[in-house]
Amino acid sequence: MSQIHVHTEAQVPASVDVVRRALQDYATIRPRILTDEYRDYRVLEGGEGDGTVAAWTLQATKKRSRDVIADVDVTSAGGVVERDRNSTLVTTWTAEPLTDSTSTVKVETTWKGAGGVGGFFERTFAPAGLRAIQGRVLEKLAEELRD
Repeated sequence: MSQIHVHTEAQVPASVDVVRRALQDYATIRPRILTDEYRDYRVLEGGEGDGTVAAWTLQATKKRSRDVIADVDVTSAGGVVERDRNSTLVTTWTAEPLTDSTSTVKVETTWKGAGGVGGFFERTFAPAGLRAIQGRVLEKLAEELRD
């Protein structure tokens, strides 16, 4: 097994404080910015920031889906870390100021990939697919927060 790492980033037309609050809002903002690949999204506990538990099915391809139950932690710097109870999947959302009214938002996802031939295909194709999905989520975040 090898560690798989996916990095996606985009500029969002909002201050870093606004972006960080939005990233921590699993009850209102998150359902509006998720793409069609996220099915059956629901908040199981909390809904805002630290201690939130959310669940969804990520339909990465027509044949490949992953059921996620994410425990949410907020870092001291305002980043959001989602740890899947069902796997080694960890997604970290961070926002840094670019200007007073624009932020750079980064999404980094890691997991331990499968071994063998299946692992080869996972390492080869999964990062590009997930990067595209996360890119669309970041586009929707930018639309949601646009003044």
